[in-house]
Amino acid sequence: MSQGPASHSKLTMFSASSLAVVIMLVLAVVSTPLAAREDPLITLPFTKRVNLTAIMGSSLLQRDQARLQNLRRVGQAKASGVVADSIISVPATNALYDYVVNVGIGTPPTNYTLLVDTGSANTFVGAGRPYVQTSSSAPTGENVTSTYGSGVFIGTEWTDTVTLAPGLVIKNQSIGVADYVSGFSDVDGIIGQVLRNPWLPISLSMTSVFSIGPVNLTIATLSPDVSQEIPTVTDNLFAQRTISQNLVAVSFAPTHSESNQNGELTFGGTDPSKYTGSITYTPITKTVPANIFWGIDQGVRYGSKTTILPQGASGIVDTGTFLTLLASDVYETYVTATGAVYDDITGLLRVTPAQFKQLQSLYFTISGKSFELTPNAQIFPRNLNSVIGGDRNGIYLIIGESGLPSGEGLDFVIGQTFLERYYTIYDMGNKRFGLAATPFTYAIWN
Repeated sequence: MSQGPASHSKLTMFSASSLAVVIMLVLAVVSTPLAAREDPLITLPFTKRVNLTAIMGSSLLQRDQARLQNLRRVGQAKASGVVADSIISVPATNALYDYVVNVGIGTPPTNYTLLVDTGSANTFVGAGRPYVQTSSSAPTGENVTSTYGSGVFIGTEWTDTVTLAPGLVIKNQSIGVADYVSGFSDVDGIIGQVLRNPWLPISLSMTSVFSIGPVNLTIATLSPDVSQEIPTVTDNLFAQRTISQNLVAVSFAPTHSESNQNGELTFGGTDPSKYTGSITYTPITKTVPANIFWGIDQGVRYGSKTTILPQGASGIVDTGTFLTLLASDVYETYVTATGAVYDDITGLLRVTPAQFKQLQSLYFTISGKSFELTPNAQIFPRNLNSVIGGDRNGIYLIIGESGLPSGEGLDFVIGQTFLERYYTIYDMGNKRFGLAATPFTYAIWN
């Protein structure tokens, strides 16, 4: 049974220009210029920002639950071959933490600040800074509508030149140009990178976003040609022989500061300086609806004896979700094991100092290897407690309840709080997800 309140957000559609008046505290927005390498790897730094709009009127848990409900609805529609979604019903919410990158579009390029999101596939601009047409801009004649875990955009599809660094460009990249947006604050759009789902027919694959989500999520986003497949940013980098492998690797890092450039996207390969040991790969799950996204199978246990999820449970990896979510019934097992109680103000679980001393690690078993989320990694950064309305000295957990039962294809969501402790690889060419430990995996950080 859910211990937290349900989220009921009403979608508000408004023009791109009106986003400028959304009140929001951005504690880190601008990423540094892209670093081009001599080898086939392309590294794009990004910045973590804090968005107080996310917690005005709703908790972190409510926001993440609303996002998951929308991802579930989209995933089920895509899996069943539905070509039209109910856009108006999508809740518009914002993340507490966003990761943003700077990208140039057009000739000459106009710089845009774009969100990084593995739960979406369409790259679009126009949510903040208006799209600037140049000599390389060309309309495709298609309209585009796409829903995200946290919002929606409606507009037209264009092709244009995308600049990741001086002299490093992608020709004829498909992008959406928003006429109406909701759920995005103080950014210009989303950069989407998608996996081509191996279990869906090619004709059902979708358009791309400068996001890191599966390409099949673009199905039915275009009209009138609802079946058209549009290559993603990584697809085009690979097709134009700029990179040698069709994959993108993501390096996150935890932070307890209010402003921090703490991550990077690496296109075309992995950066050994960002991880330790070996990379473990696992195929994209075949379980619906997780297989529509970056879905994997795993087992989860608390300590050495308490099973949270049996091996083979299916869920998703999602950079747009802050917490790490567990299906409602198995979440209760975690609550009982930790002795934590639900905190009405923050929407998070809270433990006493004595309980924290007894807190055990969570182990996520993926392809036969256990990945540990230490007690320190299970708590919210304490010096940021005030950002979420919490007690300055309180100890809050970053494991939340999904609001969905287990056994329906979304037993868990691996969110930012887990991903900041590991190096992750989104391998479109081989339809697999990879991860490896980093110096932050076992760090005493929070």
